[in-house]
Amino acid sequence: MTEDGFFAVSLRSPPINGAPQLACILRDVKDALGLPSSLCLPIKESLVSPFRQPPLKIFAAAAFCTAATTSASAAGFDAAVDQFFNDYLGWFASLIFTSVPVGDASFPLIAGWLLIAALVFTLYFGFIQLRAFKLSTDIVRGRYDNPNANHDGEVSHFAALATALSGTVGLGNIAGVGAALAIGGPGATFWMIIVGLLGMASKFTECTLGVKYRTVLPSGVVSGGPMYYLSRGLAERGMGGLGKVLAVGFAIMTILGALGGGNMFQGNQANAMLVQTFGLADGYGWVTGIVLAGFVFSVIIGGMPSISTVTSKLVPLMAVLYVAMSITVLVVEADQIGAAFSAIWNGAFSAEGVAGGFIGALIQGLKRATFSNEAGVGSAAIAHSAVKTNEPVTEGLVSLLEPFIDTVVICTMTALVITIAGLNTGPYPHAEGLTGVQLTAASFQTAYDWFRYPLALAVLMFAISTMISWSYYGLKAWTYLFGEGKTNELIYKLMFCFFVVVGCSIGFSAVIDFSDAAIFAMSIFNIIGLYFLMPVVKAELHKFMAKVKSGEYKRYS
Repeated sequence: MTEDGFFAVSLRSPPINGAPQLACILRDVKDALGLPSSLCLPIKESLVSPFRQPPLKIFAAAAFCTAATTSASAAGFDAAVDQFFNDYLGWFASLIFTSVPVGDASFPLIAGWLLIAALVFTLYFGFIQLRAFKLSTDIVRGRYDNPNANHDGEVSHFAALATALSGTVGLGNIAGVGAALAIGGPGATFWMIIVGLLGMASKFTECTLGVKYRTVLPSGVVSGGPMYYLSRGLAERGMGGLGKVLAVGFAIMTILGALGGGNMFQGNQANAMLVQTFGLADGYGWVTGIVLAGFVFSVIIGGMPSISTVTSKLVPLMAVLYVAMSITVLVVEADQIGAAFSAIWNGAFSAEGVAGGFIGALIQGLKRATFSNEAGVGSAAIAHSAVKTNEPVTEGLVSLLEPFIDTVVICTMTALVITIAGLNTGPYPHAEGLTGVQLTAASFQTAYDWFRYPLALAVLMFAISTMISWSYYGLKAWTYLFGEGKTNELIYKLMFCFFVVVGCSIGFSAVIDFSDAAIFAMSIFNIIGLYFLMPVVKAELHKFMAKVKSGEYKRYS
């Protein structure tokens, strides 16, 4: 461990097998966080033959989890991790969220970066999110699937969409909306919807490029996403050096994003929900983390086919459950819906508000919508690049549905439930002192107290699905930097599961600041490349639309 408290690990050291290297990494993590020595004891034995029997891989995670359960000091662990993030990573969030004063509020420059990009793509592609909406729904429903075609790729359009949605339809829809309304008031909802609609064009751009520049290995495994279109696409345009820098920067930020917003934030809020719902003791979040980590590991060890199989079943289930609960509340409180929309509209343009009026509502709506749907971040392009297709634009069109489902539909339902609860009881006194997922849960309970139980289940499903998808995003960034190989993949997957435990153990403010910063930082590298590659996407779009009009791209059902 270095003098400043960080741990240094050489991923290039040549181990005899994966176990000694993993044990060393875990010991360094243990030393950095002050954990007991017995934490790493079972690793070597359980990983003697890590690449032959899938059950042994799961057992390795179980052995690690069991050791942590029996030997870790809960209170000491929680406090150590929380202090570590506050002391050593606070600068990162401050840098990413550099702000300029606007009236009585401050506006993060990164938020403007994303909003301007979404506007540019919307105008450049002629409001593609509106004029191609029906075509995109037909493609995802399989209307254009040729049953006799043999395309490169690993998953169907629907499976790719489900995987990407499982990474976006997560706790950003529940905890994020709660945080936005607690700070920005009901008016933040309006700006979330606007940003969601504009973000559809950003998603279309990046996911089209993700398929166009992907790599298909001889084994059939696909690697794609911004790392590849930044390096290859810009090289085609004579900017190979810039492309490599952007690709490496994006890959690093993707790993941080996977460990932050795609992992720790999810576990943190899932644990908060369980504590509130079932009265679990504070200070033992690591126990929840261990259970979640074991389940996540059992899924991600199987790669993209395993991930898509789980998410294609989990996403529809959790979406139906959550939407059904929201609709039930809205039906019960039907007489308040008009007043809720009025509060949202007035709050969006009010000079006075919860925190900064119009500017406060705009900032919170933009931040939460972007964190929720990830448009412009580039993460979804990694999942969509695995689709079975030879037409890049088809997956770009499928992907533009994500911000609509995620932000325009689900986030709006959450916001209406919270706003109606506030109308019934005043400005959120039903949840005084609560933030994030706890505020949302308290709002649902104003309709039916027993709703806290199915909501807790929905939160768990949201958290797990997001972790699963983001583990894949981080893995592709990891292998881009350190090379393909089972040892490298296993190291990453165990590290990812360790951070599930970390996320369940640290305070809300620490994890949400780090999570937001990591996710937003990805967009810096991604959007620079998207601006240079817009003409490539436009050319692909024109060719594809010509095929649709001529009938060359056939509809089969």
